[in-house]
Amino acid sequence: MDGKRQHNGQARGDGGAPAARPLPAVDDLNAFYWSAGRDGVLRFQRCEDCASLTHPPQPVCRYCRSERRGVAEVSGRGTVVGVTVNHQQWEPAFPPPFVVASVAIDEDPRVRVVTSLVDVPPADAGVGLRVSVRFEQSEDVWLPVFAPDPPLPPLPPDLPDLPASSNPPASPDLAASPEPGGTVHGPVFGPLPDDIVPPAEHGRHVRPMVRADKFEDRVAITGIGMSPVGRRLMLPPLTLAAAAARAAVADAGLDLADIDGLSTFPGGELIGGFTEGGVVALADTLGIQPTWYNGGAETFGPGGAVIGAMLAVASGLARHVLCFRTVWQATYAAQQRAADPGGASPYGIGGRGGRVAGPQGYVAPYGLGSVALNLGMIASNYFRRYGATREALGWIAINQRANAALNPHAVYRDPMTMDDYLAARMITTPFGLYDCDVPMDASIAVIVSAVETAHDLAKPPVFVEAVGTQVTERFLWHQSTMSHEPQTFGPSAHMWSRTSLRPADVQAAQLYDGFTFNCLSWLEAMGFCGVGEAADFVAGGKNIAREGGAVALNTHGGQLSAGRTHGMGMIHEAVVQLRGEAGPRQVDGCSVVAVSTGGLAPAGAMLLRRP
Repeated sequence: MDGKRQHNGQARGDGGAPAARPLPAVDDLNAFYWSAGRDGVLRFQRCEDCASLTHPPQPVCRYCRSERRGVAEVSGRGTVVGVTVNHQQWEPAFPPPFVVASVAIDEDPRVRVVTSLVDVPPADAGVGLRVSVRFEQSEDVWLPVFAPDPPLPPLPPDLPDLPASSNPPASPDLAASPEPGGTVHGPVFGPLPDDIVPPAEHGRHVRPMVRADKFEDRVAITGIGMSPVGRRLMLPPLTLAAAAARAAVADAGLDLADIDGLSTFPGGELIGGFTEGGVVALADTLGIQPTWYNGGAETFGPGGAVIGAMLAVASGLARHVLCFRTVWQATYAAQQRAADPGGASPYGIGGRGGRVAGPQGYVAPYGLGSVALNLGMIASNYFRRYGATREALGWIAINQRANAALNPHAVYRDPMTMDDYLAARMITTPFGLYDCDVPMDASIAVIVSAVETAHDLAKPPVFVEAVGTQVTERFLWHQSTMSHEPQTFGPSAHMWSRTSLRPADVQAAQLYDGFTFNCLSWLEAMGFCGVGEAADFVAGGKNIAREGGAVALNTHGGQLSAGRTHGMGMIHEAVVQLRGEAGPRQVDGCSVVAVSTGGLAPAGAMLLRRP
């Protein structure tokens, strides 16, 4: 691969021939959208009653619930509200570097199109760029792509390779000045549209408690367990899950016969090293016959599985629920490479034949093969709005590496400096290698018990002060908020509505960090600093330090250094801290810990405390 792109946005394969990219599944609901390029006019679904535009098309208007649907022609003009320059190979059809952008449509900025930018150098592909639609035909699909509006002068025949540190600069608020006669020699930038739900308004969307007595008061966390952990253990995932489960049961002073509930995320599918086989596999292995069980992917990672267990215990369906989460992506990736060295990345979205259906069909044709690209676009919007830089993300990575140095289970424990952070290879702007969590093999288990049993068990219980689960933004990643990680402000506001405690009462925060930007959003959403103030809050690392900080952040090293467990490690570390069992990384006087899980939508939060 020569690392370059054709000017029309088409990925090039070996020898310069276009590589086949994933295409969307066309059906009766979306055919008008994917065929709009026949006459060069962009179209969206429009409600015949409230006139709102909806994208992707839906059978019911999400704003007024009308079933009277029509199609509206639009100008095809919009504003880039998110952009990322990708440097990581995810799919064979998309050799890096390439640009992915999110464009808000002028007629209704709530409608965004994930797309390729064409006829513009990557260095000029900034947030705020004014663009207009073009179309590229592939088989029976016309893919909307966008070019600067007005057009820029012709690009040179071959674009140079991007340097590894390339990062589109913050865009100016004013349009490029035309010369006499109206000629524009630079890209035109405009103001950003308002976010769909401004951060300050999420609290007013939170519903009041249904009843005065909280279910949280009827449950406790009584046991935790961890399997062997490492980068490539080459062990069957069920072996890891059984080890973590048995360790958690023993930690609580229980027997396997006492376990009458099982809860996990994402359930039984073994795709991509994401699970051990779910409830059925572990129950069969350990001989557990649960009264209640739960396993599924449509929740905010293992945090959702744990809160589900709390609800089951609080309702009387179970007394001791074993929650578990197993990952073995590092081993899975190694196995895939050994079996098919030239195959696509196991972390990608597919594209090995067939069409991509559902919401993913609207992003797969543009190379959105990783959450990193979607979150990178959101981070670019945040940087433009609030003036943040990569150094803000760097302080989070550096802090967590310092904490990991005190954690014998962490994958990476060597010291890190800001120079180390900034020198690391780019993945997709603004994220470099150290902005991304570390794939690993591990299983972590947590026991949720009825509170009346907790004081008779082996370890001091950890109580649940409050949880936050409410959704206040659109679920779809590419149609939700752009100024911060989606689904952070809603769950945070919901959590604080269920307790009299406030951020100043929290000593430690274990905040989801699939990427550094996740942490930045959660710090603001939970109120540890103001909206748009996280860059100043983390600068120098003092406020988030384990010793003497305003709130000790990810004290085990987080997923950035300790390793990726999709949030279950956050819950495990919160319990360790509240028990006072963290050894050299123990936070003095730790009595309240905030926890969040979920890397985009959905996400959730909980507040745990000592007795």
